[in-house]
Amino acid sequence: MDGDMPRFPAPVEHMLDHAEGVCTAHGGRLTAQRRAVLGLILQAEGPLGAYELLDALRRTQPGAAPPTVYRALDFLLAHGLIHKLERLSAYVGCVAGDHAEGGHAHAAQFLICRGCGRVTEIEDAAVTDALAAAARRTGFAVARATVEAEGLCADCNHGSG
Repeated sequence: MDGDMPRFPAPVEHMLDHAEGVCTAHGGRLTAQRRAVLGLILQAEGPLGAYELLDALRRTQPGAAPPTVYRALDFLLAHGLIHKLERLSAYVGCVAGDHAEGGHAHAAQFLICRGCGRVTEIEDAAVTDALAAAARRTGFAVARATVEAEGLCADCNHGSG
């Protein structure tokens, strides 16, 4: 690998240490490359796309290539350490403290502000239950669901009123 691994603020390093423990507990390994990609996601103020991650990674590792980032993202998704926002084709860190082998132990719901781009993760059991009940009525069993709602956050909504 070329260059040094990025350095992160203490709170991000603490989350990375926790993530390393999650990986180890599930038979995975948080390599330096994976740690760097996860750190970039965790320190970001909003969701990051794969090529934004690649550009950021290249600041410390000029030889980084797209497959490097995609492999790291696949691993992080599989270990429940990040979420992919399909609507934005971007990634955010997982804020839930509970991780299960093979992915997230919680249902994820995201509020995406089309004004400022802020993404808020919520975990509302009523939303999960309503989706599962509606699916059951059609004979469908939900194994995993991510809900993405687009609108305006409180700040942007207040400014438009």
